[in-house]
Amino acid sequence: MIGAMRLAVFDCDGTLVDGQADICAAMDAAFTGLGLTAPGRSAITRIVGLSLPQAMRRLLPGGEADLHAALVDGYKAAYRQAREQGRITEPLFDGIRDMLDGLRGAGWDLGVATGKSDRGLIHCLATHGLSDHFITLQTADRHPSKPHPAMLEAALTEAMAMSGDAVMIGDTTFDIAMAVAAGVRPIGVAWGYHHAAELLAAGAVAVAETPAHLQEMLV
Repeated sequence: MIGAMRLAVFDCDGTLVDGQADICAAMDAAFTGLGLTAPGRSAITRIVGLSLPQAMRRLLPGGEADLHAALVDGYKAAYRQAREQGRITEPLFDGIRDMLDGLRGAGWDLGVATGKSDRGLIHCLATHGLSDHFITLQTADRHPSKPHPAMLEAALTEAMAMSGDAVMIGDTTFDIAMAVAAGVRPIGVAWGYHHAAELLAAGAVAVAETPAHLQEMLV
């Protein structure tokens, strides 16, 4: 058991849902729409969790600011079109719903801190019938990109929780570093986009192998 914390804040893509296919498709469209070679899937999954401007700077480090901005606009347009056409799937990872229900039943408050937009997160949670599971939702629309601690700090304030009474659960080193910066206990998950060894090296106190394993850590 990891202690008597009361607020569990989750990353979304790579932690709650598998959005890899949708993210890669929108990124491909953004790059090819500007006549650029799209990054490979492995490169794209490495930046999942960052805000779009920071992600584009990492994917195209030699690009000018205007080009990065155009890529962000292209990604947003492609993703929005896919959502409007019903092509966004973002399936929940196996066991996520039961784990969330189990944590709520054990008295945990839940939150989300994600690189998604407000619209994207609200759509994702509504699609899976999870809108009422979370008391605080923090997105890249209102905060600096991970690993800046602003999202977690806002989640703590909104949930009226102390940093020592919270955990941050995520699949990338960006999530772990954000938690460390906010003074929140970081827990990694092994089913997402960064390797368990990377998460531990970044400061994760543990890495859950499955959602059921994560629940065992917290209940």
